[in-house]
Amino acid sequence: MEENTKKILEEYRKGKNEKIFFIVGTLVFLLFLSFIILNNSNNSSSVSTKTIPTETLTVGEKFAVLSVAKTNSCGGGAAVVNNMPDDGKIQGSCCTKMNLHKYEEQIEGLKKYSDYEIIPKDPYDVPVVWAREMIEYGEQTQLTSEQQIVYDKAVKVSNEGGPCCCVCWHWYAYEGLAKKLIIEHNFSAEQIAEVWDLSDACGGAGHEGGGH
Repeated sequence: MEENTKKILEEYRKGKNEKIFFIVGTLVFLLFLSFIILNNSNNSSSVSTKTIPTETLTVGEKFAVLSVAKTNSCGGGAAVVNNMPDDGKIQGSCCTKMNLHKYEEQIEGLKKYSDYEIIPKDPYDVPVVWAREMIEYGEQTQLTSEQQIVYDKAVKVSNEGGPCCCVCWHWYAYEGLAKKLIIEHNFSAEQIAEVWDLSDACGGAGHEGGGH
């Protein structure tokens, strides 16, 4: 009888210990999961959705504002603009710190295309609604074989080998812009490449026409 009692107690203690281990393990897992979720949340919040007004600023003043803006990002692809407010802007550089001299060159160079309202006057200060419109246009528009030849040539002669230094929202938006300019305004490959180069939003000190 006494031996049976000891056996029962040992089995009870063993079962109790297993429950304790299970509970502790579960708590550790939940804590780890919470850490991962919090860390991802912090990382995703590094790209702000706050737009800074720039309409009345000089080029130098705009540079001072845009060079520290954080609504532009390489990550997220084309879908990133869907998480931004309709009245917002995509501001700042996506990769490298902006350079004042290059920025001034780009703004001055884009004046050549000022008659085309569809081309943003400042690649570091782009309206969200414009980006969405161009991305949608690019997705829904198919070039003819002749128009595709123009587009493909523009890719080859452009500084970045395409609309941007990385395949992000900027790439897809300026791909859509290129299609619209080719279809509606008969732009040449050289003109498309020039618009892309002048509209580079990657930052860096490379001069327009000279690459990075």
